[in-house]
Amino acid sequence: MPEPIRCFKSYDVRGRIPDELNEDIAKRIGQGYAEVIEPGTVVVGHDIRLTSESIKAALIDGLRDQGVDVFDIGQCGTEEIYFATSHLKVGGGICVTASHNPKDYNGMKFVRAESRPISGDSGLKEIQGKAEANDFSPAASLGGYEAVDTSEAYKEHLLSYVDIDSLKPLKIVCTAGNGGAGRVVDLLEPHLPFEFIKLHHEADGNFPNGVPNPMLEENRVASAALVRETGADMGVAWDGDFDRCFFYDQEGNFIEGYYVVGLLASAFLAKSGDQIVVHDPRLTWNTIDVAKTAGGSAEQSKTGHAFIKETMRRVDAVYGGEMSAHHYFRDFAYCDSGMIPWLLVAEIMSNTGKTLASLVEERTKAFPCSGEINRTVSDAQALIAKVEALYADGANTIEHMDGLSLSYDDWRFNLRMSNTEPVVRLNVESRGDETLMAEKTQELLAIIDAA
Repeated sequence: MPEPIRCFKSYDVRGRIPDELNEDIAKRIGQGYAEVIEPGTVVVGHDIRLTSESIKAALIDGLRDQGVDVFDIGQCGTEEIYFATSHLKVGGGICVTASHNPKDYNGMKFVRAESRPISGDSGLKEIQGKAEANDFSPAASLGGYEAVDTSEAYKEHLLSYVDIDSLKPLKIVCTAGNGGAGRVVDLLEPHLPFEFIKLHHEADGNFPNGVPNPMLEENRVASAALVRETGADMGVAWDGDFDRCFFYDQEGNFIEGYYVVGLLASAFLAKSGDQIVVHDPRLTWNTIDVAKTAGGSAEQSKTGHAFIKETMRRVDAVYGGEMSAHHYFRDFAYCDSGMIPWLLVAEIMSNTGKTLASLVEERTKAFPCSGEINRTVSDAQALIAKVEALYADGANTIEHMDGLSLSYDDWRFNLRMSNTEPVVRLNVESRGDETLMAEKTQELLAIIDAA
């Protein structure tokens, strides 16, 4: 029986170095990817973690041993792999990254041709099986290797989302968290009228200021303070591989990702008219309302990047957004980017003359929400079944697309369990009634905490 490799997750590879992921495993993953995907040529890159270059080198060895040609774009963010795969019209792409995980972790994210995601049900399990079996015969000839620079084309593509002449000289605090985003900000800076105030800007895999994860409240303090101190118009922060971005208003308040989805949806629909935007089931009413008001429509998708991308391709959506700060764009190979969103928000602020706070204030009042609340439970499935039994009577709709979603005239909630840990995640929203939203949140939490 082959030894199991424990770093494979639902959508990617994440594991602790060296016991869950090391150079030997990385090489075998490269060989497995080559045999399952048969890409011909693959784009490979790495994030700023201390082990990423050595893991990448082993991965490349595995790919080349199976006859695959490799284009190496060097240090990059995950979205640069998405871009390069489509831009260079190759058969796949792999980014060596562990995103926002602790510094002793590393991992990989995979796509096939056209930057289509590879996840558990679309090839990842097969790659794992091949890597575990470790039964490879080298190809007749070694695959080629070439270092390729796609940064200029990537920069031009990012800038194409905004009318540069319309941009105002905004002051923006940008927090790279010592991840990879700083390099791209520097790349864009000469072409933009913004004043960037850079915090934790230099890439450093030691993460001297903590792991780059703006979802952690302790990581928001320095950014919020700097926004206030400098009188900045807004703050932007990224995770390590910058496929997500997070916003602060001019007062240093952290903006709930749900309202950013609505803001970006309205921006695209203003430009494109009768188009479709995609959202996840956790919080929905604001996005649906924004789309309808703008003459477009909203399509719901199961949570998770592979599902969002699949839905967007199926309905040809112009934009897709998750409240977890993942934003997807049709013209970006239906992939998620952490750079396009803040450029679009800056353009909206420039064109309207409104602050970020005022842009979202109306929507937060119209559809106040709890934000995602996580609770550890002993039996998530039993708890969700209990909640459904208690709340189903009188509900207008009951959905099971992603956990449990129940809606009533004036409020709704979604309760779902984590794929990876014994945790349930609760989101509650209402129609313009913050008190009702807060009451229902506490009511549901009391049931969850008693379970």
